[in-house]
Amino acid sequence: MKSLEELMKLKEETLKKINLDSKKNGIRIVVGMATCGIAAGAKPVFSIIEEEVGKRKMKNVEVHMTGCIGICRFEPVVEVYASDGNKTTYVYMTEEKAMNVIDEHIAKGNIVYEYTIGAYEK
Repeated sequence: MKSLEELMKLKEETLKKINLDSKKNGIRIVVGMATCGIAAGAKPVFSIIEEEVGKRKMKNVEVHMTGCIGICRFEPVVEVYASDGNKTTYVYMTEEKAMNVIDEHIAKGNIVYEYTIGAYEK
């Protein structure tokens, strides 16, 4: 960056991208892929989710990876953002649990509460 104007332009472009993504009428699945997540097994979880969404041709579902979500002791962490903006945070994810989330939450709209962060914070 050479000037404040360049920084402001970059900020504006980034915010436009974020707003475009949030206005889609679909589901966004985000997998934490920082070193803590990767060490806990996030790579195979991400791969199975991405593969299954592709196999099922779920056009209204986007799969993304992100850095640290901030709850390292619960890794691997998967967040599901519904089209209405509500977020469900799944923790201690495995490939098997990820498949169940795809089957129940993504395909049928039923949150798998026993995998959510709320189930472990009691």
